[in-house]
Amino acid sequence: MKNPITIETIVHAPIDKVWSYWNAPEHITQWNHASPDWHAPKAENDLRVGGKFTTTMAAKDGSMRFDFWGIYDEVKPTEWIAYTMGDGRKATIAFSIVEEKIKIVQRFEPESENSIKLQQAGWQAILNSFKSYTENN
Repeated sequence: MKNPITIETIVHAPIDKVWSYWNAPEHITQWNHASPDWHAPKAENDLRVGGKFTTTMAAKDGSMRFDFWGIYDEVKPTEWIAYTMGDGRKATIAFSIVEEKIKIVQRFEPESENSIKLQQAGWQAILNSFKSYTENN
């Protein structure tokens, strides 16, 4: 992976719930946004090596919309996901149990359009949204 950015969080929930909420489309649409003025109106997920995921991310006011998608390279249930994004960048997500909590460490190759700081903040905001949704539902 080329110059990866790393983000992480600790989720206070069982691993089976964390895994399900991370991967089930009905949950992805509830948490996959970086700020309250964005949402994910549609998600599809074929969680297997060679499978494709797509999440539509959109501004709630309708001003902007795009599909974030990729193809899975590795899937180890409740432990590890590696994928290649639609633009060719690589990403990984590691799930580990630490004192009955789940540590999620996500690494991704940055794109060249936005600053590293902005990308890190945006992806961390989405991860924080996941943590909040999973712990409160």
